[in-house]
Amino acid sequence: MKGAELLLLLVVASSLCLSAAIAAQQTCPADLDSKCGDAASGDWEGEFFPGIPKIKYEGPSSKNPLAYKWYNAEEVILGKKMKDWMRFSVAFWHTFRGTGGDPFGAPTKSWPWEDGTNSLDMAKRRMRAHFEFMEKLGVDRWCFHDRDIAPDGKTLTETNKNLDEIVELAKKLQEETNIKPLWGTAQLFMHPRYMHGAATSPEVKVYAYGAAQVKKALEVTHYLGGENYVFWGGREGYQTLLNTDMKRELDHLANFLQAAVDYKKKIGFNGTLLIEPKPQEPTKHQYDWDVATTFSFLQKYGLTGEFKINVECNHATLSGHSCHHELETARINGLLGNIDANTGDPQIGWDTDQFLTDISEATLVMSSVVKNGGLAPGGFNFDAKLRRESTDVEDMFLAHISGMDTLARGLRNVVKLMEDGSLDELVRKRYQSFDSEIGAMIEAGKGDFETLEKKVLEWGEPIVPSGKQELAEILFQAAL
Repeated sequence: MKGAELLLLLVVASSLCLSAAIAAQQTCPADLDSKCGDAASGDWEGEFFPGIPKIKYEGPSSKNPLAYKWYNAEEVILGKKMKDWMRFSVAFWHTFRGTGGDPFGAPTKSWPWEDGTNSLDMAKRRMRAHFEFMEKLGVDRWCFHDRDIAPDGKTLTETNKNLDEIVELAKKLQEETNIKPLWGTAQLFMHPRYMHGAATSPEVKVYAYGAAQVKKALEVTHYLGGENYVFWGGREGYQTLLNTDMKRELDHLANFLQAAVDYKKKIGFNGTLLIEPKPQEPTKHQYDWDVATTFSFLQKYGLTGEFKINVECNHATLSGHSCHHELETARINGLLGNIDANTGDPQIGWDTDQFLTDISEATLVMSSVVKNGGLAPGGFNFDAKLRRESTDVEDMFLAHISGMDTLARGLRNVVKLMEDGSLDELVRKRYQSFDSEIGAMIEAGKGDFETLEKKVLEWGEPIVPSGKQELAEILFQAAL
């Protein structure tokens, strides 16, 4: 072989080896045994989900579990793209901090990229995995608690420094992917300092610490371009009234929320402030029991113009209501801001945070959303976690695909109900007696008792028509 031919062969072979190396690097799994890490940065050069393609819409006939059957992001339904009706979001805490642990058992999940620490390097690795997951899923919003994305330090200053470092990485990843937060929040329930609550703690130093933590979380949410900020009062309540001054605690909570409103305006954050009701767990009684209780609280303290409601479906059922009831209560009072899309198990008495897969419930949920004209600037956050027994990385995708498809199918069913019109007509006919002159007088607030008594004497005993509940259920089920 001539020297020139040998040189050409070596160049080609070298090029092929380099191409193979690049290909291998691009698909290298980000796990502790893969040897893909950059020793200098502690980061990964490969993919976190090398076996998962970008999830696409394939239609109802598809048998591919890693494809959407009902959610077609760009499809226009009732004048909006489906992605604009849904505004889906991934919950960082459940998806990337969920361990599968429960009150009766140790954690069951350890993802390939986890090293068992809560270090800054590990937090950065999780954040990169999170953004790759959202890109492949086709979701452009996320939600977070401050302490889920960055570790606590020994002091508040150190903790804030840790958070700033992770937030800078998140900002960079957001700019690369065009993904942004649906909402952020402060975790004011896990640390022992909050065992009696934060805004309702009897210790003033804890109240102040909670205020400082919310201040920082508001700043971070604003900096990342978040559209909302959520308050979930996980321990804002009581275990017994024997040692509780409930009025004082409620007053303190109102003052805390008003201070948050004031600071939000001071820093120029235009996002919506949301309150997420829950009746109990972890406390015996939480002050934001349900939507109606929260609305009453906001009215009493003059905060109705400053807050909307984040309805979590599993919390609704724990309070003795359906999710549909809570959504309608929020909607008719102008308070529906966001939905934490999950569900519970009727045979289990606690907050199980399961992905919503019931088509009937999803249709009812979407009927409220459509009547509300959508949720923007809110959306659907998947505040849901894999089952303890689901331990494959693929399960993270399957769960979200199922949840997204279920709500998308619910939206399509609402369109069927509207096009058919039979259910709406049944409701209209049920109240048609109020379309009369005397009915209009009553609805205008002018139905005085003397006038109504005269009409009763004139009419005699009323004939009460059937409510047609069974027919309503038939018409509803026909759309599913």
